[in-house]
Amino acid sequence: MKYNAKNPSKLRLWNLLILLLLISSCKEKSNITAEKEVLFISEVANGPKPWTSENFETTEDDFTFAIISDLNGGEREGIYATAVSQLNRLDPTFVLSVGDLIDGGTEDSLQLAKEWDSFDKRTSKLNMPFFYLGGNHDLTNPKMREFWKNRFGPRYYHFLYDDVLFLMMDSEDYEEKRMLEIYHARAEAIKIIKGEIDGVYEESEYFGMNERRVGGMSSAQFDYYKSVLEKYPDVKWTFVLMHKPLWMREDEKGLGNLENLMANRRYTVVNGHFHSFSHRKRKGRDYTILGTTGGGQDKTDSLSFDHVTLVRMTKEPIVTHLKMEGILDETGNVPKH
Repeated sequence: MKYNAKNPSKLRLWNLLILLLLISSCKEKSNITAEKEVLFISEVANGPKPWTSENFETTEDDFTFAIISDLNGGEREGIYATAVSQLNRLDPTFVLSVGDLIDGGTEDSLQLAKEWDSFDKRTSKLNMPFFYLGGNHDLTNPKMREFWKNRFGPRYYHFLYDDVLFLMMDSEDYEEKRMLEIYHARAEAIKIIKGEIDGVYEESEYFGMNERRVGGMSSAQFDYYKSVLEKYPDVKWTFVLMHKPLWMREDEKGLGNLENLMANRRYTVVNGHFHSFSHRKRKGRDYTILGTTGGGQDKTDSLSFDHVTLVRMTKEPIVTHLKMEGILDETGNVPKH
């Protein structure tokens, strides 16, 4: 249509056409904005935060996140740094951990700073946000707990991403007195293992402690997650991550009461600690114990292997465990870190 200022009817028609084009353009821009909107909700408002960034890449209808497992209990040099390179190639939206990120087990703040600086330096090379979670190596004693608070904020927390709820639990959640008892018993057991003192590890006080294998959860942490579940009753899915398998503990300090609250929702539980991969169905849900991402391994155990886990979240999670030895670059080799 040719514009003619001397013809009023054509001028009105021309203006109407321009208006319709503008409306259509605005709608297209609005749709693009909606597609790019990322829903990330957390109640960690002030102070340090247990994640590296809130800058998530634009996603489509689904998103993918990764999980790494134990680095320590005999970390092997270069494995985690290689995993970081591999994760950047796989390009998940974000990465989660299930604890044991440093060797820890000390009250020396300078040593702790050195170990965390080393871990953070390697982790900073990730192209996506990383979410911290503590294990027994990271939260061995009250001083390490305080160090975590000052550096990363809360030991247990939750967040919501695109209508998927993540519960990041602390399985070393003991009263201070009990924590010190475990800490000192652990230190003595390590001396036995190293041959520094006489004794048999399997007969040590630490070996017989329930917390050594399955951890513990305080009533305060249970109350916290009870309120979270009440606040988000209808999310698409719930992921429960922890270091030690709280679900193996049978008393009130285990996961049982929380599992009862989740009976009518769809959820998945993931933990580490044993350095050996396993999967089982429990209460009709998937419970997975991850292997390692650089941590010590039992060479006689075929399920003790280095891997990263990818979860693609659509209507329900599609979980893929990738052995690091099989994630190759364009030359057919494991990518160099």
